[in-house]
Amino acid sequence: MPHDDHRGRVLVGTASWTDKSLLTSGWYPGYASTPALRLTYYASRFPLVEVDSTYYHPPSLRTVEAWRDRTPPDFVFNIKAFSLLTRHPARVQSLYKDLRDKLATWRESVYLRDVGDEIAEEVWRRFVTTLLPLHEAGKLGVVLFQFPPWFPPGERSRQYILECVRRCRPMRACVEFRNAAWMSEERREETLDFLASHHIPYVIVDMPQGHPSSVPPVTAVTADLAVVRFHGHSEKWTSKNIEERFAYLYSEEELRKWAVEIAGLAGQADTVHVLMNNCCADNAQRNAAQLAALLPDHAVPPPLSL
Repeated sequence: MPHDDHRGRVLVGTASWTDKSLLTSGWYPGYASTPALRLTYYASRFPLVEVDSTYYHPPSLRTVEAWRDRTPPDFVFNIKAFSLLTRHPARVQSLYKDLRDKLATWRESVYLRDVGDEIAEEVWRRFVTTLLPLHEAGKLGVVLFQFPPWFPPGERSRQYILECVRRCRPMRACVEFRNAAWMSEERREETLDFLASHHIPYVIVDMPQGHPSSVPPVTAVTADLAVVRFHGHSEKWTSKNIEERFAYLYSEEELRKWAVEIAGLAGQADTVHVLMNNCCADNAQRNAAQLAALLPDHAVPPPLSL
């Protein structure tokens, strides 16, 4: 168990730095008019960012190398796993072109089970290999596996989680559930014990409740890294419009309560990653800055510039 004076580092950031509504919000200064300058500016304000675009399209090696080269040495990227690998449907057009041509399907979207073992293996290999430049530079925090509502607790699901963790090595994986049964009162202890026994970070979520995908905001540490993701409490959580789903600005009172929880997590974990995913206009950036300011004993400042 950690000592009473244990103080883990808390890195606070946002899920994305390129949303259209952020670009038009006025958060970026006028000179930050290119992707390179925007990432450089973001990295001067926060020590951590989550890349969510990788859920929709696997990144190219050139893109990953650009992320590495445009950020200071201590900057950290968390990468969201490609949808195909988390048992979500993936658009066929998002697959690597040569694999897409091999697949030759009329469908717009496919699941991992649809593509066959050869293509599945190659998607895994390319996705993981492409992230290695970040890992080798010490800039890859964790690969986020957000599983869908139809990913239920059980032995088959646990084995797939272990497969994802194994395939990512030497990089690290963390797990976010969108099926509330994993964290029901009956299964909560079993779920957390499973993750802890394999040193897999559990992703704590703050999100709208009362939906099939709603997971309660249980603060639990299952590894030396803890991850917290804030999705807001929009009343339009089921909207197809991404901005409506995440159009929520946390109040200072809400953030103060969470700052106490996060400080508690920092007493148990060596590092805590906190991501604001209420990405509508500059809500996430404003709330991330507020939250970092409420954690003066723990929050890591932005890294020194290049």
